[in-house]
Amino acid sequence: MPAIELEAAGVTVATPAGERVILEPTTLSLTERRIGIVGPNGSGKSTLARMVNGLVAATTGRVVVDGLDVAREGAAVRRRVGFCFTDPAAQLVMPTCVEDVELSLRRIERSASARRQRALGVLERFGLADHAEISVHALSGGQKQLLALAGVLATEPSVVVADEPTTLLDLANTRKVADVLFGLDQQLLLVTHDLDLARRCDRVLVVDDAGVRYDGEPGAAVDFYVASVEDRIEGRVGP
Repeated sequence: MPAIELEAAGVTVATPAGERVILEPTTLSLTERRIGIVGPNGSGKSTLARMVNGLVAATTGRVVVDGLDVAREGAAVRRRVGFCFTDPAAQLVMPTCVEDVELSLRRIERSASARRQRALGVLERFGLADHAEISVHALSGGQKQLLALAGVLATEPSVVVADEPTTLLDLANTRKVADVLFGLDQQLLLVTHDLDLARRCDRVLVVDDAGVRYDGEPGAAVDFYVASVEDRIEGRVGP
């Protein structure tokens, strides 16, 4: 498995009131095949995940993926790290399904005809072969998320970061997308509110109030997170 080494002295953003911390100083070595990240909305979990391919930069510190420094070798890192967003509309930019996958392949397959054949093969793998010439806007929510994943995986990254990929899906499509993600050979970094999916991981980080509050075995991590939410609801801890 690739190794993700994250040493951030902190991540801040500028606000009218001054700098605001969105991720506290954090040091992590992520080598497991499936790593889950859970936590409340606005806790910093997406910030943590997006640092892995440079979508968010550490204010100070460094992030290394498979020996490559994200800040200095960003292009090479992004070839190794595929990113899937919550809303597939953020990724589906071409008119038809096959064209969208072809767009992902443009840097690694120069021949247009070979690129088309490879894209069709990717669509078949994801059960979308019959939708190759269909508008991306005509797809269901689950089909859109599968197509977004297909575009990411077409380039064969070594790491897949999925930021709440099932949040907008119904139960049936959640299961389809989850089965694809957990069937991958690649390392998976999964940000999720679905605690059942978190329990399927090999390791889970609980992120809250801009910090990693628990890091360990999935069952214990989920229990810790649930207990912290219950404490907050009952007023035993601050917001």
